[in-house]
Amino acid sequence: MPTLIPVTTTHLGEHVPLLDLLPDDAPLAWVRNGEGLVGWGVHATTTVSGPHRFADARHWWQKQLEGFAVSNSVHGSGTGPLLFTSFSFSPNDSSVLIIPKIIVGKKGDKSWITWLGSSPQPTLKSEQRIFLPNPVRWNEDQDTDAHWKQRVTDSVQRIHDGVLDKVVLARDFSGTAQSPIDARSILKKLAAEYPSTWSFAVSGLVGATPELLLRLSRTMVTSRVLAGTISKTGDDERDLALAASLARSSKDLEEHEYAVRSVADALEPFCTSTNVPESPYVLHLANVMHLATDVTGALAEKLAHVDAFTILEQLHPSAAVCGTPRAIASELINEIEGMSRGRYAGPVGWIDAAGDGELGIALRCGQINANAVRIFAGCGIVAGSNADIELAESEAKLVPMRSALS
Repeated sequence: MPTLIPVTTTHLGEHVPLLDLLPDDAPLAWVRNGEGLVGWGVHATTTVSGPHRFADARHWWQKQLEGFAVSNSVHGSGTGPLLFTSFSFSPNDSSVLIIPKIIVGKKGDKSWITWLGSSPQPTLKSEQRIFLPNPVRWNEDQDTDAHWKQRVTDSVQRIHDGVLDKVVLARDFSGTAQSPIDARSILKKLAAEYPSTWSFAVSGLVGATPELLLRLSRTMVTSRVLAGTISKTGDDERDLALAASLARSSKDLEEHEYAVRSVADALEPFCTSTNVPESPYVLHLANVMHLATDVTGALAEKLAHVDAFTILEQLHPSAAVCGTPRAIASELINEIEGMSRGRYAGPVGWIDAAGDGELGIALRCGQINANAVRIFAGCGIVAGSNADIELAESEAKLVPMRSALS
């Protein structure tokens, strides 16, 4: 019999600012409004790819769990051993799974620490770090905007031809800084500027997503769908009027309905009941507003084997990041988008030993590689889309990362 690795979870007597705990080596984070999880140190890591990547990820995670002797005095989702994961958008690219050596969590008035190994409880160091300026020089191509607008126009024509109803087109920008880019600096800026989003970091992919793809906790499942966007002006009265126009926009409501329906249809087979609000609400962020709908469901008790991996396999990619019908939209993306998305627009977050988890869609993010970075934005294209307006929307969606890297 191989020796089992101790995994200990215990309460913390103090509330700690999670992002201030992270060391400078490969931080892991999933934090919203000061709550969530951070981790560091690598106990084990692997990559998966291909059409069965979610099942392969589950198999690897379960094999790892078999080698643990867990002592958990806290209990609840997110406690005990934890898997941080960032899945690729396309099955052709690599997804990353990481089990950290140390995890610190906070939810409400409860804080806890989990560590792997037989050593005593780790001592936490909370530091208010000063990050030196390290601005990014962006690689500018004057033809980039025109090429992307042409792709939008071509997509609208396909939609008018009846080939599909909606497609999501992404674009990327690359840049270089003078010294290695510190993910912690970006996380802190994003968390301060966009506290209601989920700030995340997994294997160099760093961002702040407003879109929760899946929360699974004790047989209750939630997904926050965002589709339909308008930029804010900074003038409160003007922005209220813009929010009202967004809520009435037939183009944006159509785009939103496709995304909501794709999520509701994916969840329905697993649930005894689902709740899909009749109309969306307007979610206000610092720089943009989105049409948003929270879809919830109760998992059927007879489906005891269903876990986050199972549901992710059906949910991803939703119409919010791919299109409708999904297979045709995916083919069009492969044909005209002209880039690999990597882990952009894929599920990112954490999964615990019970198979519960919280995963967002990796949006408003960038992939860091030493002193290089690649940032992304995408827009949903429907019959009423206008290439100039979609270009402006994509620029607004790039603002969080451009600002955090400035």
